[in-house]
Amino acid sequence: MPYFDAASTAPLHPLARQALLSALDEGWADPARLYRDARRARMLLDAARETVAAELGARADEVAFTASGTQANHLAVLGALAGNHRKGVRLVHSAVEHSSVLHAAELHEASGGSTGTVPVDRSGRVSAEGFAEALLPGTALACLQSANHEVGTLQPVAEVGALCAAAGVPLLVDAAQSAGRLPVPAGWSLLTASAHKWGGPAGVGVLAVRKGVRYRSPLPADDRESGRVPGYVNLPGVVAAAVALRAVRQEAEQLNAVQSARIARLRAELPRLVADLAVLGEPERRLPHLLTFSCLYVDGEALLGELDRAGFAVSSGSSCTSSTLTPSHVLAAMGVLTEGNIRVSLPPDCTDADVDLFLEVLPRAVATVRSQLEPPPAAPPAPATGGPAAPDTAGPDTAGPDTLVLDTLGRRCPIPVIELAKHIGEVPLGGLVAVLSDDEAARLDIPVWCEMRGQEYAGESPAATYGPDAPLGVAYLVRRLS
Repeated sequence: MPYFDAASTAPLHPLARQALLSALDEGWADPARLYRDARRARMLLDAARETVAAELGARADEVAFTASGTQANHLAVLGALAGNHRKGVRLVHSAVEHSSVLHAAELHEASGGSTGTVPVDRSGRVSAEGFAEALLPGTALACLQSANHEVGTLQPVAEVGALCAAAGVPLLVDAAQSAGRLPVPAGWSLLTASAHKWGGPAGVGVLAVRKGVRYRSPLPADDRESGRVPGYVNLPGVVAAAVALRAVRQEAEQLNAVQSARIARLRAELPRLVADLAVLGEPERRLPHLLTFSCLYVDGEALLGELDRAGFAVSSGSSCTSSTLTPSHVLAAMGVLTEGNIRVSLPPDCTDADVDLFLEVLPRAVATVRSQLEPPPAAPPAPATGGPAAPDTAGPDTAGPDTLVLDTLGRRCPIPVIELAKHIGEVPLGGLVAVLSDDEAARLDIPVWCEMRGQEYAGESPAATYGPDAPLGVAYLVRRLS
């Protein structure tokens, strides 16, 4: 089965596997003790720390190992805020940070702090100027990922880092997706990463804190890992993670060129092979191995399952999931199509034949899923141009008695968009269609559909306006232009 989900977890590097097995034999003792086996374990831990620090552009005494990248982000956000509380209680982050950063921000707000969110453009990238405007007095910490986890867009970390330094605000950089693949960008005050993203074992994260940056652990005191991370270090995992990081950094230049060419091919060919498919993210300033696209009239989880049956392991940023029924916060912030969302991320052993097969399988998989949902005829495929315009936030047009009302309440995406596409031809040019929906994804995808189809999104109003049986939900108004 071709594995196209390396952004979730990269396969364990062969050298990491060897190092892990060796460390299980040689590094089993407590590195904090003084007897011979413990001293040997301590030497392994120190060597691994020095290796990771060198590859990330840090000092060894700035690096601590955590249980995961998620824990590293939690500790980084909360610890930096605690250490810099005299500066203020404001936390600034981009709208597309990893959920672990956003959850830490929620906890900070619940504890009386404040947050500021920096918007992104339709490629998922912040502007340095926009970030600078958010660095208000009282800002204690700023957060900006090196590359987006869902769409692969690289962020202007160096520029933002310089602005943060001028403002006296420490910058946390989540480098989980780029560490090992790309050089670590300059300008960070705190850095986090996760070993299983670069070919190390799961269960090892990295938290680096620059000398001079104020930091106070939000957890009870402990004498391990410079007091930043309590508990026993996963020494065999740390050793394997360090070996993997050094290996992938040595292989990165050659591998990145090959993978970038394969992703460029997918970006060019997918919109020609599949109608109503939008390729997302920055086309040039991106991770070399990652591509995300969305398809109209497709349920993302159904498409993921169809690709799985065809032998492909991919993931979905998921416009709506069975557990939350909410759109991806990344795609929502970008203002792009959220339904039928698939993320492809190539592992090191991917071949051209794997890409050829994916280009053959995907059109059939999309057609199968669409046939189950009975969508309208597809528009001729066209290359994606970076995403549609952001939804219109102006007030809605007044709906008259001749407005066509489509009740899709209680039905999840992409049904509201499918029903709209099926029935818009039933109103005259200039006429309105009101789509009643209680699915949050409809607020994003209906305006995007209008942009893709050349129709006018006319705003929204309460669904109750159109009948007593619709006390909940929203009426999305669309004016037919063609």
